[in-house]
Amino acid sequence: MSRLNGVADTGVERVRRWLGVLREDLGTARVDPLPPSTWLRWLPHGVVCLSAFGVLVGDLPQLQDHGLVPFGIAFPVALAHGGAMVLALWRPVPGWWTSMAATVAGAFAVRAEMAVGDGDSFTWPWTSAGLIGHMFVMLLLALRVRTRVSVEALALTALVTWVLQGWIGAQRYQATGLLAVILSAVVVVLGIALRGRREARAELEQQTTLTAEERARRTLLEERGRIARELHDVVAHHMSVISIQAQVAPHLVKDPPDELKENLAGIRQNAVEALTELRRVLDVLRSEHPADDGPADASGRAPRAPHAPQPTLDRLAALVENTRAAGLTVTTEITGERRPLPPGVELSAYRIVQEALSNVLRHAPGATAHVTLAYGPRALRVEVVNTAPTREAPPSAGAGHGLLGMRERAVMLGGTLTAGPWSGRGYRVEARLPVTAPSATDPLPQDGTA
Repeated sequence: MSRLNGVADTGVERVRRWLGVLREDLGTARVDPLPPSTWLRWLPHGVVCLSAFGVLVGDLPQLQDHGLVPFGIAFPVALAHGGAMVLALWRPVPGWWTSMAATVAGAFAVRAEMAVGDGDSFTWPWTSAGLIGHMFVMLLLALRVRTRVSVEALALTALVTWVLQGWIGAQRYQATGLLAVILSAVVVVLGIALRGRREARAELEQQTTLTAEERARRTLLEERGRIARELHDVVAHHMSVISIQAQVAPHLVKDPPDELKENLAGIRQNAVEALTELRRVLDVLRSEHPADDGPADASGRAPRAPHAPQPTLDRLAALVENTRAAGLTVTTEITGERRPLPPGVELSAYRIVQEALSNVLRHAPGATAHVTLAYGPRALRVEVVNTAPTREAPPSAGAGHGLLGMRERAVMLGGTLTAGPWSGRGYRVEARLPVTAPSATDPLPQDGTA
């Protein structure tokens, strides 16, 4: 007995679950608009609306003239058959319910008239116009919802048709129930096939896009890895040699003067700092996601890479002191209200000053330099000018990429950079960088050119 009760309980639970799924699938009024055709745009919507008007015009005289249904009942039923098609363009499930309700109401209205009248037989329980409208609704439903929902709607259509024609029945009618079920099944299968084809095409396009993005990302990572290897094998090696030679040089001279020791110590310190920053750059180049390292902060945004070199204008004084220690006379001037700027502007301004001072050291021996930072309401002006050199510059093996890198930094921020002769044999570099605050969706700036 307990086993029978357990089986009964299991069956009841299954029925409840099935009814819950059915209510969830067909008890929704979710908006699911029919997307416009790729080539024909809104033509399918126009076809459906025109067909809905034809169903209204055709269903009304059928119900009145042949079914002998009064206008007060025939018109709402015909309007519901046509309106269900238009409603299904945006809300397919409510459109299906509207079509089914109109069919049931029309079938009972016609059955009542056939029971008391002596007219000819009538197509029942589906009118021809109502059947056409319901086929449109079933097709629109199958095109947008899951296959399970379409099958459930088809099963309920068949069930209602069987109840009306096979269980309730009527007098003097031409049966349309079997035809309605067959045609509904055909359009549902067609809609499911078209929907599957559309989803497969969309998935293929998505996979193609992801493949192209992955190929581009891998190419970028390979290029960054190659650059990192070149920097490590060439630049890092030479900087290490310079550091070691500067450390050993005082021991090769008997009683070296303090000025020589100080200059060699400065050379070694600069080499060590350059190596440290070079290692940080290599970490950024070798990192696959340099902006996503570490946990997110309190605002939910990913922090910067912990080893990414991101100097700001707060370190300008240290940069100037370091340049003075290398033998260049530098003066600074800051005008306007000094305030924090967007990270990209701070970084680019610092790098432009750094590169400009390096160019003065390299190409204008004995010159003096003047750095100006002018804070404006909408832009930051960075200017580095130097006087004429006092002696001939030694040959340089540089490739001339310094000005190009500075100009790319300025253009990347929407600014400008000009460079050219100034006051005789001097030189001037001027950059104007917009200081509009970046939006929350802008990517974090990276230490590199555009």
